[in-house]
Amino acid sequence: MRKRILFFLLLTAPALAQHVRIGSNGQPEPFAHTFSIVARDEKTGDLAVGVQSHWFSVGTSVSWGEAGVGVVATQSFTNKSFGMRGLALLKAGKTAQQALDELLRTDEGRDVRQVAIADAKGNVAVHTGKKCIDFAGHQKGATYSVQANMMLNNTVPAAMAGAFEKNAGMPLPERVLSALQAAQAAGGDIRGRQSAVLLMVKGRASDTPWDDNHLVDLRVDDAEQPLAELDRLLRTHRAYEHMNRGDLATEKNDMKGAMDEYGAAMKLFPANLEMQYWTAIALANTKQVDRAVVMLKRIYEADPNWRELTRRLPKVGLLTVSAAELAKLVN
Repeated sequence: MRKRILFFLLLTAPALAQHVRIGSNGQPEPFAHTFSIVARDEKTGDLAVGVQSHWFSVGTSVSWGEAGVGVVATQSFTNKSFGMRGLALLKAGKTAQQALDELLRTDEGRDVRQVAIADAKGNVAVHTGKKCIDFAGHQKGATYSVQANMMLNNTVPAAMAGAFEKNAGMPLPERVLSALQAAQAAGGDIRGRQSAVLLMVKGRASDTPWDDNHLVDLRVDDAEQPLAELDRLLRTHRAYEHMNRGDLATEKNDMKGAMDEYGAAMKLFPANLEMQYWTAIALANTKQVDRAVVMLKRIYEADPNWRELTRRLPKVGLLTVSAAELAKLVN
């Protein structure tokens, strides 16, 4: 038995070695064969990168972005340094193509790389190395690039480009997701699927970078249907955008605005207790106590801790009702 195992290892070692490349730093490079898109929104100038791969946590190695600078996708035998170095080159004034040329000029592994860059000025550049595993290819448009390697067939880039262009009326994140979904529908990665990422940054940097670099920042590290999960997360993200605007309206004592925003969030996810709860509180704050009572009753039945939270809200000014109305709301 031991001899048989040793013989198997000797046979498979050369094949395994083909899938491991040691970088210039002496460390193994991630093996992220995948499909991706980098894109710039023509209307807003915002930038996005979307990826799906049959590889764990693809978002930790393939997707990079910085507000007012650009986005990078580095895949196949991934050179992570291309992400940060590529953005640094763009920040120094290089165009997407100039940055890509500089990255590849010093890279001994350029033949196994697949890299795409979109910069904040609207330039796009892409490279598919001649030793990327079939099917490997890319397609560049005016404001985007789609790229894929180790695909089941050669139709993936065209399917991605077609979906992205067809859905020009969508917001950029939804449009990028449509391109990823089209890639999967066209056959996708020959090995299957495991993880996905969607990142969007502002096209113009501001003096509040904490608001600029994560307009959308969603990752699915390990799932049977990563794009379906990414779609769910994006819809949840949209719902919580309404929740955040509702909270801001509450801070400004704009209870009508808060109710509208919380209500919009609840329509997206009607089963979410958090969204139901704050909609009910907004109703109470706009003198619709009886409607709030009906909603809160169902919420308390699902989880009684919300009742205790209701008791605590008047102290901090988030529930502006009379004592009698409060008693009605909690009892």
